[in-house]
Amino acid sequence: MKEVIIYGLFILFLDVLLCSARWAGLLLLGCSSCGGLTELWLFGLMKGVFLHVCASALTDGKLRTVLCRFSALLCLLPPVFETGRILHAPPSEPDSGPSPNLSLLFLGAASSSLACGIWENLLSGDKNKENVKLDTKRILMRVLTYFKPDSLYLIAAFSFLILGVFCDTYIPLCQGKVIDILSGQELQTGFGYAVGQLVLISIGSALFSGMRGGIFMCSLARLNKRLKHLLFHSLLQQEVHFFEENNPGKLSSRLHSDVDRMGRTVALNANATVRSAVKTILMLRVMLGLSWELTLLTCIEMPLLAVMQNKYISLYKELKEQTQECHAQNKDLASQTVSGIRTVRSFRAEKDELRRYDVALDELCAIKRRSGIYSAVHLLIRRMVSLVIKTIMLIQARSLISSGQLSIGSLVSFFLYQKPMSVNLKEIMYCYGETVSTVGVISKVLSYLDRTPKCQKEGDLAPESLEGRIVFQNVTFSYPSSDKPALKSVSLELQPGRITALVGPSGGGKTSCVSLLKRLYEPQEGQILLDGALLHHYKHKYFHQKVALVSQNPELFSGSLRSNIEYGLKDCTIEKVEEVAKKIGAHDFISEMENKYDTDIGERGGKLSEGQKQSVAAIRALIQDPRVIILDEATSKLDVDAEQAVLREVLAHGRTVLVVAHQLRIVEKADHIVFLEDGSVQEEGTHEELIERKGRYHRLKEELFSENP
Repeated sequence: MKEVIIYGLFILFLDVLLCSARWAGLLLLGCSSCGGLTELWLFGLMKGVFLHVCASALTDGKLRTVLCRFSALLCLLPPVFETGRILHAPPSEPDSGPSPNLSLLFLGAASSSLACGIWENLLSGDKNKENVKLDTKRILMRVLTYFKPDSLYLIAAFSFLILGVFCDTYIPLCQGKVIDILSGQELQTGFGYAVGQLVLISIGSALFSGMRGGIFMCSLARLNKRLKHLLFHSLLQQEVHFFEENNPGKLSSRLHSDVDRMGRTVALNANATVRSAVKTILMLRVMLGLSWELTLLTCIEMPLLAVMQNKYISLYKELKEQTQECHAQNKDLASQTVSGIRTVRSFRAEKDELRRYDVALDELCAIKRRSGIYSAVHLLIRRMVSLVIKTIMLIQARSLISSGQLSIGSLVSFFLYQKPMSVNLKEIMYCYGETVSTVGVISKVLSYLDRTPKCQKEGDLAPESLEGRIVFQNVTFSYPSSDKPALKSVSLELQPGRITALVGPSGGGKTSCVSLLKRLYEPQEGQILLDGALLHHYKHKYFHQKVALVSQNPELFSGSLRSNIEYGLKDCTIEKVEEVAKKIGAHDFISEMENKYDTDIGERGGKLSEGQKQSVAAIRALIQDPRVIILDEATSKLDVDAEQAVLREVLAHGRTVLVVAHQLRIVEKADHIVFLEDGSVQEEGTHEELIERKGRYHRLKEELFSENP
């Protein structure tokens, strides 16, 4: 596409150059009759041969075909038009040479460019382009539905917008009248009225524009808040595998940067587009009343800029998407490095991470460099077109003023309208391009909003009393990212008031059992029952309150110690928190902290030791009074006394306990041991029974367990 734009503009430049040379030559020679229609056809033929040779030499394939059609149109339009004019109304006088009106020189080039652009982009478009336009329209209409709660705000904003545009439109007209009065072309008696009218309209423009802008910004803020709430809610409902496929950095970027850009693009661009469109229509009406000749010349600039802008948009859209993707990758890279700074420091990988970040920045700079070059070339060509049009307008304005068809004040008013007309067109084209370039971002955000979680919907079971009996019945499970089964027809039972230990080599399936029991994943075959009911039949909040997990590396959040302990609970008193902390022996070290339970533990609990983190996690689990507790290496960082206190409290009230541990002293206390290997149950029984059996558990005992906590 960019090659078509570049070479098309080059062919157009050659055509204008040849026509200008012919016009200047005839004008200097003072020819009153230089062949007339015959000379025009011969010139068109020679120009066509020259442009065709240039197009063939520079390009090939489909691009050559398009440029040859464009060249033929440029060369044939002037002689065909002149032939038709003569046949329709033969001239009464012989040809008197080239017209002094330079607008005729560029009218053919402008008309040819517009016709060729319409043909190549609209009439000869393929179905894929139509489908893209339909998808873009559907996506944008979908975004507009999120503005429904702000309908009254938007009605008021657009009303003030239209009133402000009306005032803006008539300000130059009033200024022209004041100039005519000052120059003596009109009576001085209306000077006070004209100035008062100008002041009143200016005040109205400022007032209505300010109110319009304020209401639009308020609506935009409400929209962003609403979209972020909906997107965050949708993300929280997704299955765990979704977050494994989409890293936190990219999701955070979608939630904040992309939603802000989405709302800003649609809301502000709609505002600017409507304002510019209404202003353009009103200005065009006033300009036609002042001078239709100058208005016609002004309108020649509009399709030329539209065609160039349309071609530029496709390049801009592609670069915009690449820039957005690079920004997301850079943010993700920086986030990973900062969050894993301990690992980076341990392996002395600072220089490697800096090198990776520099490479990512170089890619981003290269994309921005290309974008800057395209923007500069587009700006240069656009400025040249505007300069040529303005020069022709000045020549035409001199003729109109000399003949008395235009006053000085009207000319000033017209020029005051002419620049905003061009600005309005640029703004409309820019808003269109910006909106189209954001469609990809909007589509991604909407895909997250519409995504259905790949997990079972929660049920409505929430019994007042729960025994806590867990049964795995022929459970087979594979992780979404792997075809190899992590569990193969696993059957086991967890009984209330008893400790069941899962042991086995790494990769045997222990973590998979824990993940399934916490409903982080769903089994492909078999079922898991809690008191005889499937896990997903229980209410989500009730289930996770009754089935608690204490892991080896608990996830803590920035904030106070108390806020982490009370996480997910309502109306939890400090007395209850202290009571549970005392039972597991954690109250003493908490009381020694500066602010006790209100102490800030830093980001992800960075101010606490590993053992203190595990104590906090144990308090957080026990304070919910669960019926089933899963200890996944939960006491590995605690001393013996703290470990005994935690186990003693966990076993209270007849709870069901599942332990995953590598300390022999913990496993020996289990009432039932399940040995998992290669995703299946190999042995079951007590520690003494499995030792006497001298099977896999006995042979791997030295590898499985460590005496050190």
